[in-house]
Amino acid sequence: MQKQLLAVIPGEVPWEVRELVGKAPVWDSSCSPEARVYYVERAGGCYVKRAARGSLAREAAMARYFHELGLGAEVLLYLSGEDDWLVTAAVPGEDGVSDTHLADPQQLCDVTATALRALHEYDFSACPVQDRTAEYLAFAEEGYRAGRFDASLFTGGFAFSSAKEAHDVLEEGRGELQSRVLLHGDYCLPNIMLNAWRVSGFIDVGCGGVGDRHIDLFWGVWTFAFNLKTDRYRARFLDAYGRDKVNEELLRVVAAAEVFG
Repeated sequence: MQKQLLAVIPGEVPWEVRELVGKAPVWDSSCSPEARVYYVERAGGCYVKRAARGSLAREAAMARYFHELGLGAEVLLYLSGEDDWLVTAAVPGEDGVSDTHLADPQQLCDVTATALRALHEYDFSACPVQDRTAEYLAFAEEGYRAGRFDASLFTGGFAFSSAKEAHDVLEEGRGELQSRVLLHGDYCLPNIMLNAWRVSGFIDVGCGGVGDRHIDLFWGVWTFAFNLKTDRYRARFLDAYGRDKVNEELLRVVAAAEVFG
């Protein structure tokens, strides 16, 4: 993750956040236009995320849940005022796109795939989002009706030439998507933290909840194609996860939903 050293967190910052940050060095590590993210070099490190009012409430709830399961960062503070502020402790290790991890893609593939299978076998009875699949499909349908369609989003077997083609695939397969596992929701290498080649936790879990495993599986195979510029690890990832739970046709259904996001 790229970082830029700053003097302070810019703009108006709530006193509760300033109290946590203190005078520690601050780095801008933002990678999305929807939110600003700052890394603070206080004891153990922490991340401060700032976004539009109300937009981080779900992420805060899911982050607390993942932390309770021993799977993610501790939430140090969540505030909602003119903006939302979420402060989380840093998860030990480096993310999946560090040079060390990308240098051994086979091991990275196996470790992240088996970690995903383990995540999907956790008890989700206390998860604060119990039907992520219904929300996911509703958002895709809303996007289709609003004219959102990004034909350039995917290539190869996940590509669609038109919104109608994607919507037809989604309509045909949507009934097969269930809510039966605990999802990360954005299972990409930058969101997977590893320490000595063991997954130490997951970050950015705001899209998580109880949903269909193929949503995470889709992003798992996509992230290797995107970050390594090759599709050669797709089969290996699915093999390591366990083919007994994989329906590859549903990966295309997920892709059809995503183009309307």
